Amino acid sequence: MNKKNKKKKWLKFRHRIVRNLAFIILKPYCKIKYGITIEPIKDKRKRPYLIVMNHQTAFDQFFLGMAFPGAVYYIASEDIFSNGFISRLIDYLVAPIPIKKQTTDVHAILNCMRIAREGGTIALAPEGNRTYSGETVYINPAVSKLAKKLMLPLAFFRIEGGFGVHPRWSDVVRKGKMRGYVSRIVEPEELKAMSDDELYELIKQELYVNEGTSGGIFRHKKAAQYLERAMYVCPWCGLSEFESSGDTIECKQCHRKIRYMPTKELQGIDCEFPHKFLTQWYNYQCDYINNLNTAKHTDTPLYKDTADISLVTLYKNKTLLTKGAELSLYGDKIKIHSNNELLMNIPFDSTRSTVVILGKNKLNIYFDGKVYQIKGDKRFNGLKYLNIYHRHINLKEGNPDVKFLGL
Repeated sequence: MNKKNKKKKWLKFRHRIVRNLAFIILKPYCKIKYGITIEPIKDKRKRPYLIVMNHQTAFDQFFLGMAFPGAVYYIASEDIFSNGFISRLIDYLVAPIPIKKQTTDVHAILNCMRIAREGGTIALAPEGNRTYSGETVYINPAVSKLAKKLMLPLAFFRIEGGFGVHPRWSDVVRKGKMRGYVSRIVEPEELKAMSDDELYELIKQELYVNEGTSGGIFRHKKAAQYLERAMYVCPWCGLSEFESSGDTIECKQCHRKIRYMPTKELQGIDCEFPHKFLTQWYNYQCDYINNLNTAKHTDTPLYKDTADISLVTLYKNKTLLTKGAELSLYGDKIKIHSNNELLMNIPFDSTRSTVVILGKNKLNIYFDGKVYQIKGDKRFNGLKYLNIYHRHINLKEGNPDVKFLGL
């Protein structure tokens, strides 16, 4: 009877076997594909860690896993747990820790505490998102509380060059150099002596990387392809749409073209482009939205897109509701039409609505107790939906000077 009631352990022997097999296979692959040099942790003591990393590529978790011995248990967004058989297979092989994106998930914290008690190493990217611009994005202060609650040695894993090799908005991996290494370990005694605020500042400092600067050569003939997934504000036109081809991107309103160089620099074609690097253009875009009065855009849509809509059953699967639906983005809502009929009206003011971005260009919309996933075509820009949603919420809550736009 006691055996039946005993809670199963999170840590399994098979997780170590999977890790070791993955290491053998992935180490040469990562070196060839990503040009990365991974420096193993120098601390050879066999003990668990809480590892925090900055987030640049879709492969970051594999880079981190090769720097540490033994199995690592990653905190991962609920989206990877909602793909039916594939999700069950991932869970069986590596047992990631599910978390609801952009929330403080109590269950995730309890699972971390459980794994720590069992002697497991836990890893997370406290940004919760990959950077679109090359600069480390917002880090949730809750990470410092988690670190102090677990009281494990805190290891900082820095990834440098990832934005140059494989930007979030791109489908192609460029020829270039990356580096992944442990920059610092903070012992539990040090953690105990620090306040939450002091630890939070240290985490931000150790994980901050700005790749919107000179440094490195990253070559690919399609260097600018799908940059329109990230950019939607033109320095000359304001709110706009872009279309990329090869190493250039063109504003569809003023038809000015910009070239994305192997140095990551931006170069106007037959014009002077005001931003030297994408980070600067991206920050200009954020500033533009943070000066936008969304109340002036409630009658006519700012943007229209076509996308497939699925209903997500969290931790189970996704069910396609309609293909080729029309999305209309307003300053205060999203409307979805299918076959010329209104399928959904999602007001941003509703306390039951939240917008988050996943992967390169997918959206999850939490509304009325359900989760809907929006997946557009290859050129779909989901970022503008996230940014305008957050700008409206900031204004609604009387915080016009708050800069946070979802990332």
